[in-house]
Amino acid sequence: MPHGPTVDSSPGDESSRESSPYVELDRATWAKLASETESPLTTDEVARLRGLGDSLDVDEIRDVYLPLSRLLSLRVSSASALHREQEAFLHRRTPPRTPFVIGLAGSVAVGKSTAARVLQQMLARWPEHPNVALVTTDGFLYPNAELERRGLLARKGFPESYDRRALLKFVIDIKSGRDEVEAPVYSHLVYDVQPDEKVVVKRPDIVIVEGLNVLQPARVREDGRITLGLSDFFDFSIFVDANTNHIRDWYVDRFLRLRETAFRDPSSYFARYAALSHDVAIDEARRIWDTINGPNLEQNVLPTRSRATLVLRKSKDHSVRYVRLRKI
Repeated sequence: MPHGPTVDSSPGDESSRESSPYVELDRATWAKLASETESPLTTDEVARLRGLGDSLDVDEIRDVYLPLSRLLSLRVSSASALHREQEAFLHRRTPPRTPFVIGLAGSVAVGKSTAARVLQQMLARWPEHPNVALVTTDGFLYPNAELERRGLLARKGFPESYDRRALLKFVIDIKSGRDEVEAPVYSHLVYDVQPDEKVVVKRPDIVIVEGLNVLQPARVREDGRITLGLSDFFDFSIFVDANTNHIRDWYVDRFLRLRETAFRDPSSYFARYAALSHDVAIDEARRIWDTINGPNLEQNVLPTRSRATLVLRKSKDHSVRYVRLRKI
């Protein structure tokens, strides 16, 4: 299995921490960083944010996401201060600072979408930055017809299945300070981009960009020139991590839950799976994982983990076990 730098030692290993470019904190130590701050989310709000199969609860919010929201708020404030200092140095009238952009990556079924929704809600509760937008990269997938034309429908979610130019332009427009920027919308029900729907991001303080491949490095063109990468415009990045075997199990479990819920909708792209028996559904979910999602994780997603500013490492029960933060 591909890995980043060899920093996967136990969080309690003092010698490895000293020689690592990361600070590693176990859950209990991390949780203490926000012990005097009350969680802004109620139990009902947490339940609405919880993804299918996630074990998100008020303890996870308090122990993991409250310290993370405080750290991110600190980073946003520091970026604003640096912006003012730079504009003063340049003898320019200080324009509004461009939005603080957070990239959030991780595997299918690891819980990255839930993490993004939680962070959006929590960051918006801080008075310094109430306007927090969340955009998923699913909307930048090529439409199914185009993927089929290119022979990529079976590789949906792989880097080449995205309109990377449009996605890069979106983030560049955000970081250029445009008042309004549009992003396409994806429907998981029909498994396709919705051509007549857009999400409009208006003068945000923070933008969270969530997706499988948001931490991919810049590509090298055929002429040898290096293009811009999406992550070149991130102010902070997060990777939601877990053991690959655990993620596979979570994917199968989610597939079985969807078989009893969303797949029963006749308009669902996956309606054909609703009639599968329990055992056949398990076999089909494992086949999909082993031929599509697993290889994409191994080849493309997991190798970007070391590029993240912060890694949330999950245990088998979906709860975050420790946090790894890149040193400044």
